[in-house]
Amino acid sequence: MKWNIIGEYILYPTLLWDEQNVLLVHTGIPGQLTQIRKLLEKENLTLDKLTHIIITHQDGDHIGSLPELLEAKGNEVMLLAHEEAVPYLTGTIPLIKSKAFAPSVRVHTALKDRDILPLAGGIQVIFTPGHTPDHMSLYHIPSQTLIAGDALNSKDGCLLSFNDEQTLDHTIAFKSIDKLLELDIEKVITYHGNEVTNQIKESLQNIVNMKSVS
Repeated sequence: MKWNIIGEYILYPTLLWDEQNVLLVHTGIPGQLTQIRKLLEKENLTLDKLTHIIITHQDGDHIGSLPELLEAKGNEVMLLAHEEAVPYLTGTIPLIKSKAFAPSVRVHTALKDRDILPLAGGIQVIFTPGHTPDHMSLYHIPSQTLIAGDALNSKDGCLLSFNDEQTLDHTIAFKSIDKLLELDIEKVITYHGNEVTNQIKESLQNIVNMKSVS
């Protein structure tokens, strides 16, 4: 489930659920707790039902409403992030781009590449650094959907490479995209640009090939 939650600046957090769990991937910018509540309600869910929050990386438009959500949920929600993201989210070291320290939160589970979460039918962790050194993507196994975060972009239903200006290490970012070719992907959800269902494998290969000739 993708959400556009900030007017002209459109973001696409993703909601996954099964009979026992409701997972939110990304939390938007600060001050969006009310919008998240309303969007849960559109799916006949409530904030009370939220069991897990998954953060793909440290950028402010992904972790902005995380402290509000955790405060609203108390100890009733589990926070998951890649192990490389933990020092940033706990406020041990400053965020790379803003140089500020994030409000310290507890990360309940530090994830590693290829971990499979027994949630929503199975979610595989794919470590995809480059945009930031802690970036990960998520592969929802039953639907063959890649939640790409900022590892990829899209526009008008077409899959695009990462944002040049916002990606810290282009070489590593291209290697991460190459890694995605190993997956059987039917849909990609990018945090900026929405979802793509057409020519995914071909588009990924074209992006990797562009790097090879550049």
